[in-house]
Amino acid sequence: MARKTIRSIPQQRALMPVQEPEIRAKNFDEVALGFDTENALLECERCLVCPQPACIEGCPVNIDIPGFITRMIKHDYRGAYNLLTDSTLLPAVCGRVCPQEDQCEGVCPVGAGGTLEPVAIGRLERWLGDKAIAEGWRKTSHIEPQPFRVGIVGSGPAGMACAADLAKAGCKVTIFEALHEPGGVLRYGIPEFRLPNSVVDAEIGAIEALGVEIKCNTLVGRLFTIEQMLDEMGFDAVFIGTGAGSPRFMDLPGEGLNGVLSANELLTRCNLMRAGQFPAFDTPLGLGKRVAVIGAGNTAMDAMRVSMRLGAQEVNCIYRRTETECPARKEELHHAQEEGIAFHWLTNPVEILGDDNGNVRALRCVRMELGEPDTSGRRSPVAIPGSEFDFEADTVVYAIGTSPNPILGQTSKLKLDKRGYIQTDADLATSLAGVYAGGDIVTGAATVILAMGAGRKAAAGIKRYLGIRDSAVVYAAEPGGLEGSMFGIAQNERNFTHVRLI
Repeated sequence: MARKTIRSIPQQRALMPVQEPEIRAKNFDEVALGFDTENALLECERCLVCPQPACIEGCPVNIDIPGFITRMIKHDYRGAYNLLTDSTLLPAVCGRVCPQEDQCEGVCPVGAGGTLEPVAIGRLERWLGDKAIAEGWRKTSHIEPQPFRVGIVGSGPAGMACAADLAKAGCKVTIFEALHEPGGVLRYGIPEFRLPNSVVDAEIGAIEALGVEIKCNTLVGRLFTIEQMLDEMGFDAVFIGTGAGSPRFMDLPGEGLNGVLSANELLTRCNLMRAGQFPAFDTPLGLGKRVAVIGAGNTAMDAMRVSMRLGAQEVNCIYRRTETECPARKEELHHAQEEGIAFHWLTNPVEILGDDNGNVRALRCVRMELGEPDTSGRRSPVAIPGSEFDFEADTVVYAIGTSPNPILGQTSKLKLDKRGYIQTDADLATSLAGVYAGGDIVTGAATVILAMGAGRKAAAGIKRYLGIRDSAVVYAAEPGGLEGSMFGIAQNERNFTHVRLI
């Protein structure tokens, strides 16, 4: 068989169906609908199957990308899924929310010359993950149990990745989640139009199938401490993957007014507490008609697009740099622009103005220009003297980053850095023997896949700490797929009403 070359592969990416902007801006249904089988296989043909694949190194969990794509080309979908899930048990999640353009796809040689788009690795991962959910595939390990118990604090991507690897190694694993449903940021931080809760539920089910126990409504640091988990509760090791969920503000005048909130609160109330279905769910939000969101990262995009779907008449993005420096994924920015979000670049808030009743009425801003590069390499925004103006708004949402929750630091002897994040060594071991940490609680806010990579790295450290050697694992499928669920759309004919292809 002749070796593939850039010229011999399909030159265009396979088309992805999406809801039309004017339709999707009014509902919480998923925007991107996923490949059908024909387009998935067409996109697979664009992979060069490089002998030294840079995409594997570009993936934080080192998925064998050419390997699973090669199996898909041969229609060995189950084999492709088994290979994919050697590295991740969350393919349907990661295929949707990972910034592949900066990771595996960012180093794909197909897109290196700038004339072609790289292979759509994320979309292929999503397709395979959705097919596995639809057909009820489960990768259940059969290994010799170990006499070790491991406690995981936090059920986000870091905690679940760590739990999965330790369960495969034979440990008895218990995850403690502070909220009433598991998933962490996947559940409370990402809207259903980007990541449906049914996908999160299905992928968590795959981890529970390994024997992992999840206990919700359990706030570690209040009900019991990290030290108590080791000394009194019988855990041989602990992993902390609590993320960094405390919102940041700017200490502007007027932040105490009614109508000022964080993106964390907005998204949690909508995604986890179903504010969009009020009064069927008892979660009032009181979102205004003119919403201003400060920030331009992925969380800001989610907050703005959620506000639009909750009925806001105007939604505005306030960002002190230009579109070029916007940290959000290009796809999310593009979707937000299509849905009617107004972007105000080179604009910085300086004060929140209120009415006589203590409610927000406007946001006072100043025009900016870019100066010299700062320590991040980006040009620093500098205020233009005399350029202040008032921007009418009745809701102001902060989406400028997060900080670590201080509870664990206050209730344990964990060593923290000056910003309040947990300090670890190269193996992600903390200052407490047998306690490891990873993800946003160590690095600050990052991506889902980076958190998963940290969880897997910590699991490897915990196994070394406990003296566990990796064993061979045999996998079997669970019968009974989710026929008739939303995932049937991934393999069956779609209704393309109000759908277009990108």
